[in-house]
Amino acid sequence: MALSTVGVLAFGVAGAAATFNKLDGNVNRVDVSGLVGAAPKPSKTPDPDDPNAGQAVNLLVLGSDQRDGVNAEIGGEAAGMRSDTTMLVHISADRSRVEAVSIPRDSLVDIPSCTMSNGKTSKATHGMFNSAFATGWDMGGDMASAAACTIRTVAANTGIQPEHFVVVDFAGFQSMVDAIGGVPICIPNDMTSKDAGLSVKAGNQTLDGSTALAFARARKGKGVGDGSDTNRIGNQQRLVAAMVQEVLSKNVLTDVPKLAGFLNAATSSLTVDDGLSTSTMVGLAYNMRAIRGGSITFMTVPWGPAPSDPNRVVWLPAAQQMWENIANDLPALGQAAPVETTAPTAPATTAPTTAPTDAATAPPVQAEPTPAPTKKAGREAFNLDDTTAVCDAG
Repeated sequence: MALSTVGVLAFGVAGAAATFNKLDGNVNRVDVSGLVGAAPKPSKTPDPDDPNAGQAVNLLVLGSDQRDGVNAEIGGEAAGMRSDTTMLVHISADRSRVEAVSIPRDSLVDIPSCTMSNGKTSKATHGMFNSAFATGWDMGGDMASAAACTIRTVAANTGIQPEHFVVVDFAGFQSMVDAIGGVPICIPNDMTSKDAGLSVKAGNQTLDGSTALAFARARKGKGVGDGSDTNRIGNQQRLVAAMVQEVLSKNVLTDVPKLAGFLNAATSSLTVDDGLSTSTMVGLAYNMRAIRGGSITFMTVPWGPAPSDPNRVVWLPAAQQMWENIANDLPALGQAAPVETTAPTAPATTAPTTAPTDAATAPPVQAEPTPAPTKKAGREAFNLDDTTAVCDAG
């Protein structure tokens, strides 16, 4: 999601080769093809401006909690690295639809055996989703191993192997928010979280980088939630949606210094697979230039509490259908059932001869209403156009 936004903006300002090359040189790239398997070759010669043209693209977006260097100053120093935020972003083949599916870090899933860049191999297990990233980092000692093990875990549990991945750390996220002058967002109630360093008042607020990061990280505290990751996901989705809205608004698009600062901060904060060049980002995003907010949807994989541990979650049967829809490039939640607006034709009957019906007073035939779809636990969805209405309603 954020990567596509970066690409569309880069297309507009990267007319000078020097600017384009600088942005391309900012991005940190790692090769995971040998650890996850090579991507299938296209059936036709790819478009050099958009190698993915005519094909759906699945992008795995990971937020890492790296705690060394400048990240230690932000979140406190800690060993290892985990991916506490994960979204699978599906971009339809016709570039008319984007769906971002959050995967709870506490999901109990099958984690396959993973081979690391140093040749070590982990054992297959069943555990928390984010332990795949941690295992790759701890055993392999690099981002390639961590990302590859996460990709393999996504593929094993969804049937979808992401073509590309993006990792953003604490410092990078803060820099992106500050570069656009903060993120306007509606805060539903006063929130305080000592652990995350969050303190915000209810109402329309513009969060700076450090406050936005605290908002995204907070799990517990006054007005924050129940301490669960699934509760935090809702705040993260709203925050990312607000960022995308702000970046695509005229406030950023027409402010060249602000736009240039955002592009520099965004590209400097990313670690991606080596197949995701800046030209590929630009080509993909350019072909999405006509997309509108109503076609950008955020949702969470259908989940429920794990019978074995109330602090963990399991995916509900509805998740399988959702993943199948995405794999087949269909709307993740399926098409809405059409509502019948005309009355069905009544069967012909023989009117009694003793009491003829007065057509002027006969009651009209009523169409049977279509039942409203049942909302699944953990699958609440909203699109970009919904965000303003929700804020105004609050």
